[in-house]
Amino acid sequence: MFASLIEPYGALIVSVVIVGLFIAFAREWRSPEVSAAIAVSVLIVLNIVSVDDLLGVLSNSAPATIAGMFVISAALVRTGALESFATWATAGAQKHPYRSLISFLLAIAVMSAFMNNTPLVMMMIPVAVAMARQMETPASKLLIPVSFSAILGGTCTLIGTSTNILVDSVAQRSGMEPFHIFEMAPVGIAIAVAGIATMLLARGLLPDRTTVSSISLSETSKKFVLEAVIEDNSPHVGKKAREVAAFNRSDRQLIDVLRASFSLRRHIHDVVLQPGDVVVLRTSVAELLSMKEEGDLNVPESEHMQSLGSRSSSIVEVLMGPSSGILGKTLKHLRLRRRYGVYPLALHRRGANLAERFETAPIEVGDTLLIEGAPEDLRRMVEDYDLVNVSEPAERGFRRARAPIAIGVLIAVVVGAALGLMPIAGLAVIGAATVLATRCVEPDEAVQAVDWRILGLIIAMLGVGVGMENVGLVEGMVTFIAPYLVALSPLFALGVVYILSSILTEVVTNNAVAVIVTPVAIGLAAGLGVDPRPFVAAVMFAASASFLTPIGYQTNTLVYSAGGYKFFDFVRIGALINVVVFVVAMIMIPIVWPF
Repeated sequence: MFASLIEPYGALIVSVVIVGLFIAFAREWRSPEVSAAIAVSVLIVLNIVSVDDLLGVLSNSAPATIAGMFVISAALVRTGALESFATWATAGAQKHPYRSLISFLLAIAVMSAFMNNTPLVMMMIPVAVAMARQMETPASKLLIPVSFSAILGGTCTLIGTSTNILVDSVAQRSGMEPFHIFEMAPVGIAIAVAGIATMLLARGLLPDRTTVSSISLSETSKKFVLEAVIEDNSPHVGKKAREVAAFNRSDRQLIDVLRASFSLRRHIHDVVLQPGDVVVLRTSVAELLSMKEEGDLNVPESEHMQSLGSRSSSIVEVLMGPSSGILGKTLKHLRLRRRYGVYPLALHRRGANLAERFETAPIEVGDTLLIEGAPEDLRRMVEDYDLVNVSEPAERGFRRARAPIAIGVLIAVVVGAALGLMPIAGLAVIGAATVLATRCVEPDEAVQAVDWRILGLIIAMLGVGVGMENVGLVEGMVTFIAPYLVALSPLFALGVVYILSSILTEVVTNNAVAVIVTPVAIGLAAGLGVDPRPFVAAVMFAASASFLTPIGYQTNTLVYSAGGYKFFDFVRIGALINVVVFVVAMIMIPIVWPF
């Protein structure tokens, strides 16, 4: 009964759900995968998508392929294969900065063509920061090019980005022949070369921003943390900690007061010192040495203080990746001082400093956190929570002896797909199993490396795509659009599909665009009586070519805070790259896939 009432309005209901979904994506009310899950749940409740339909989505090859490539990418990171490249890339930056920069960006593009670009960019951010230091240029001049190069490189092969895999999967469901792994390479390579050349020639459009990490790294004097306990007869008992001159000098700064092992840092302006309180001071090496020369580590003007010792202190900036263990948690909840002895100083998100609420704001992907502490404590925290130290390339134990295995597995997957030995999904699963069996990466590391949010988004969006098919929405959209385009050339229609996909991918997630626009593109090509392949390829390139905003693609989000960028920094350079890529695509696509 309910289904019969809904049926006449099915297309309208799905249209409303999709519009609402796009608005939710654009306004970021919830994370994309949650919004997509809510949308497909609404369709299930209304019986537009059945449970069997949803289970059928799980048989799609795209999630398995993407998960397998995530694991293989993790093996390349764990075995040090990428770290070796990083060392090579920065070696000649000081002597030959421009040549090194070109090699660096091209190498990122090449690697991105065969592995997931999110872990690639996460590993290259500290390398780019180190390279910028050697070139004596702001890191903001390099981090946008790093992200854009990864995006451009990902368009060169079928496995270069999850979007390409997903578009191919949707196209196969519509009856098209699968894309060959290198089928888009001629267009992708032309786009990548043109895009990277544009970035190098238009470097003036890249902003000169001062990052938090660059500020911390510019401090040449080594810092130490000094801890001292207030004795019973100290003249500072009963005084506010912030009003004691000995604690607040240019060479000595109060950073915490500990009472019964509890930190009073959040209320430090109001803390009245008591006997037994431990004051934590940041001091310079010169001040520390002078105190040692005096025979003890007591703070001048504080003869009634007993030193508890000192330790080397560093300030680093860490980046939150998709696999970070502290996503969704707050600094207040984490209690980093008690667990690791480190002090959070600031939290940056999308170009803004969350000064007032940085300890109570839930941590998100792309956030950067400024932390102070002993190097060994910072290193332990970074490893435990799978964070990225933006300040310097990672120092960790690599399984270098197994690097040839990881590289060999990737080559085998690529060659096997190129020769058509089996579908890419099967090769990716076998490759993932091989790197796990040979301990190139451990099972827990592999699970952590898979971006389950992307997989959840893809499965949910495929469910929405089934809903579109069930109510005939795609056919309706094509029927509406085709009369306006039928009198025009296929090239014009191709441009419309590309521009539509490009605009949508800047405001919503590219995988959502892939699922929704691909069937429309295929239907439009059928309405025009031409081969749908160039139209599907246009969706691939346009949905991946997200340069205009920092939120259109995950790698852009990762470099957003790390580079100290503002929103319109991406618009300035991204608009030019979008135009260049569009022109190259419109020239190359009809050549590779004639109408």
